Amino acid sequence: MDATGRSQEQIRPFRVEVPQSHLDDLRDRLARTRWPDELPGVGDGFGVPLGYVRDLAEYWRTGYDWRKWEARLNDHPQFKTTIDGQDIHFLHVRSSEPDAFPLILTHGWPGSVVEYLDVIEPLTASDGTGAFDLVIPSLPGYGFSGPTHETGWNRSRIAKAWAELMRRLRYEHYGAVGNDPGSMINPEIGRIDPEHVVGSHVTQIFSFPSADPAEMADLSEEEQQQLGTLQWFYENKFSFNQLMSQQPQTLAYALADSPVGLLAWNAQLFGEGLDDDFVLTNVTLYWLTGTGGSAARLYYEDAHATQPTEPTTTPTAVAAFAGDFSGIRRFADRDHRNIVRWTTFDHGGHFAAHKAPDLLAGDIRAFFGQLR
Repeated sequence: MDATGRSQEQIRPFRVEVPQSHLDDLRDRLARTRWPDELPGVGDGFGVPLGYVRDLAEYWRTGYDWRKWEARLNDHPQFKTTIDGQDIHFLHVRSSEPDAFPLILTHGWPGSVVEYLDVIEPLTASDGTGAFDLVIPSLPGYGFSGPTHETGWNRSRIAKAWAELMRRLRYEHYGAVGNDPGSMINPEIGRIDPEHVVGSHVTQIFSFPSADPAEMADLSEEEQQQLGTLQWFYENKFSFNQLMSQQPQTLAYALADSPVGLLAWNAQLFGEGLDDDFVLTNVTLYWLTGTGGSAARLYYEDAHATQPTEPTTTPTAVAAFAGDFSGIRRFADRDHRNIVRWTTFDHGGHFAAHKAPDLLAGDIRAFFGQLR
């Protein structure tokens, strides 16, 4: 029992019901934004462009409808439970098919459970090859899971919490699906709970060259191009990781106090081609739950944790979408000894669950179909 007298394993129904006063406060803060200046002609060379953020903020203030997205979240059963002292929010969408196979889907930063709303219908419906029950949790420190309250919530601890969540839901065997940090948490679920995890489906494998020169001796032209893309990202876009890995608390003051600060910080990695509503719904969820700073702590926790070095052995699939770094096969095979599927798509980007939901759902179906 906790201090309220409720069982630690209790699963509690949950609905998103944001007070109107919180939305009014958001609009008021947006109206009073103190805008920075910007050097002429620099584009995005110095960071997220002023014009882009101003346009998004104005739509956020005058046109964006949170209630529509709140209703969309509430169209699906949602719950909370307490695991290892931390509240965990999750969607639990059961298929009408009696033999549906369970999957746990893990989002990343700067996303949220909103990432997966567009794949719920194609995965829970049967197409003749089976259907899936879906468990879609908010990461500890993110969204309606609320801020974390103690140190140590790194990928391994989250993986243990996910295994416990699936146990509480009485799933004997299940699969794991992940994107971004979810792609790092997924392999750890298989490592921690091998008797129950049948496979891991990810959109990235973050395996990089070691200090061994032999690993770089015979890289193909394609692999060299992939490393070049990765090097460009490190040199031009990696500051978010550096700051969140070193000083998330310093960053948290701006993210908690300024909605435009939060918008610009999170929008830096949403990229081109995403609709404004998707971007703003994810950012609004961080704002309304006060989790901009606590979400950043995951990067610190992972950077300061000792990660397992032995290769994973869970059957693994990679869905590589154009416009995103999904991994380099030879290094991925070094760290994950049972990659059984690697599929490349010519579009989709980092948020494929939103931009190409049918492609992602189809690849998930194909992978788990061969394992069931």
